[in-house]
Amino acid sequence: MKSSTARTNEIREVMDIRQAADYLGISPDTLYKYASESFIPAFKLGNRWRFKKSRLDEWMDRQSGVQAVPEPKPARPRQKKPVRGTTRVGSRRAGALKAS
Repeated sequence: MKSSTARTNEIREVMDIRQAADYLGISPDTLYKYASESFIPAFKLGNRWRFKKSRLDEWMDRQSGVQAVPEPKPARPRQKKPVRGTTRVGSRRAGALKAS
């Protein structure tokens, strides 16, 4: 079992207003205002504001202009382009010679 000091020092997924304000580096009063104005992602549990760390991280990324790195698309095998002067073209020439 974790000690109580370890539990208070770790960042939880769902935080109260003091924990979230500390995580964001702003005052609880500012965070309360942001939550009340729907400027920041938050929800009420009873009459108290709660904040999900993952949603705050996404919000901070959007605010700072950081975009999520898209997952690379799987590589498709490239189709070979026909090479000029193949036998197909050569056989057409051979037919043209016979017609002359």
